[in-house]
Amino acid sequence: MTANVHKQNIYEKYIKRPQDFCCAALAMIFLSPLMLLVAVLVHIKLGSPVIFKQKRPGLGGEIFVLYKFRTMTDDRDENGELLPDGVRLTKFGRLLRSTSLDELPELWNILNGTLSIVGPRPLLEQYIPLYNNHQARRHEVRPGLTGYAQVHGRNALTWEDKFDKDVYYVDHISFWGDWKIIFQTVGSVLKREGINSETSETMEEFKGTADTSIHMNHSSLKFP
Repeated sequence: MTANVHKQNIYEKYIKRPQDFCCAALAMIFLSPLMLLVAVLVHIKLGSPVIFKQKRPGLGGEIFVLYKFRTMTDDRDENGELLPDGVRLTKFGRLLRSTSLDELPELWNILNGTLSIVGPRPLLEQYIPLYNNHQARRHEVRPGLTGYAQVHGRNALTWEDKFDKDVYYVDHISFWGDWKIIFQTVGSVLKREGINSETSETMEEFKGTADTSIHMNHSSLKFP
């Protein structure tokens, strides 16, 4: 992974991180009863552990542990291999994902500085060597609980479109842009838009872009 070469503006240097911390702390306080309720329901319906932990690449590609509420069972085949995601994802798990309640524990990631409220979503560690130079730029900023791609299609986007929007965000971070994304996220969650891809209940695995010279067309994008 290349080093962080992103040039921060004043908002990023002095406001974004304190804003993230304060908002996440307030959200943890006000949403703690809901988080406790979800935790109890996950334990009853899916068992333990209630919290799903997974290593994800963050700022500069540095690996951190992401926290989410569990949405899948641990059902395995006769060989001891986990069954496909679509089989292990229960009706209750789908409800948690469609309402984004499964992502509430990521508030802790915001508090500890591994996530921002707004930024490119942290993806799987094994995708790192598959990015071209353009796509790898998504790691020049701290990943987010929500992002520009999430309010413009979410899992309904192709991988290439999603990465284009991530990089566009990297180059256009602003205070007003972040808050518009936050409000748009609330609207998208209420409408349950873009939860699934066109061919799967969960996003298909990224296997790399055939043409590694591809760069996005900025004229097709517009920052909020």
